Amino acid sequence: MTMRRSGEGLKPGWRTLLSAVLVFSFGITAPVDFADAQERYYYRRSIFDFFLGRRYIDEYPAPPEVRRAPQRQRRRTAVTPKTVATPRPAAPVPQEPVVQKLENAQKILIVGDFLASGLGDGMMEAFKASPGVVVEARGNVASGLVRDDYYDWPEQLLNMMDELKPAMVVVMIGANDRQQMAIGGTKEKFRTDAWYGEYQKRVLNFGKEITNRKIPLLWVGLPAFESPSMTADAVQMNQLYRKQVESIGGEFIDIWDGFVDENGQFVVTGSDINGQQVRLRTSDGINLTQAGRRKVAFYVEKPARRLLGTQASPDLMRLDTSNLPHLGLPSDPAAHTQPISLSDPNLDGGTELLGGRQPPVTLTRSPRDMLVHDGQMEPAPAGRVDDYSLPASKVPKQVSAK
Repeated sequence: MTMRRSGEGLKPGWRTLLSAVLVFSFGITAPVDFADAQERYYYRRSIFDFFLGRRYIDEYPAPPEVRRAPQRQRRRTAVTPKTVATPRPAAPVPQEPVVQKLENAQKILIVGDFLASGLGDGMMEAFKASPGVVVEARGNVASGLVRDDYYDWPEQLLNMMDELKPAMVVVMIGANDRQQMAIGGTKEKFRTDAWYGEYQKRVLNFGKEITNRKIPLLWVGLPAFESPSMTADAVQMNQLYRKQVESIGGEFIDIWDGFVDENGQFVVTGSDINGQQVRLRTSDGINLTQAGRRKVAFYVEKPARRLLGTQASPDLMRLDTSNLPHLGLPSDPAAHTQPISLSDPNLDGGTELLGGRQPPVTLTRSPRDMLVHDGQMEPAPAGRVDDYSLPASKVPKQVSAK
């Protein structure tokens, strides 16, 4: 006895009802069309399998085996290792030729504290192409005009000027002078009236050591600093420097605007000498970067070139025999080119000197002859700019009445 498959003999309406019962009662999704279920019979169990625990496999033939077409094996191509191109060495950056300084080159002596040392680097860069100028930077990093027991600048300056015989002296000092000063055995605090009075005398005497020798003096002012108190002190000290230096014939170089913004505030980044935005100050807000040093030198370079004149020109050449061309004759006289004769080529009139022949006689006199011999000038053509004759008056025609 064979059992019927589930759903056989049921009307279509009952099949739909049975499917709905299965969905809501057991949560099992059964296909609505039992014909489709018969095709998937061997892949899922029916409701009778849950209750009876039996499978009706004997009644139906096993599904045919699906044969898959054999896959073609891809040919494995031998992978050739990629050749890694070795990077070409970077082309060497062409270096500017070092300009050899002249023996009689003028010397610029730069003295002061750590700011003066940075100024020296910038001035060397500014005059590196000038063979007639040598920059001598003799700055002392921790020095000033207050602690003469640590470094006595007046005495050291005299020794430097005797040794170098400079054409000018550039001074940049004062950044380390914001401290107490020993005056007559007592120590005076910074910013007091006694302190400023003594400091004014030291600045004046220091500048006189230079101007008394008839040496041009350029005194560079202090820049702004990140600290507001240091900036305020720098403003007051710059006023003192300007007044004392100009009173003895020196020149004060004001660099303040190059290191502040349009509102007068301290800036770390600003324009360099080419107008590009670069970092001018270091992280401490006191020292100068390389671009900042070059910018300070830019302010000093212009008056320095004015004082040195043609000596600061980069086109200055040596006047010894090293630059003269070779004027000697060749060792083989036969290889020497013979000079050209004065009569070769014999051009028209080439054999006669100027004035050797009388000028041709002309029947008419030229305007030059009239002006030179008679002092008369040929009248200008009518309408030319130098025609000053009055125009002829036009007389109206009279119409005769008939």
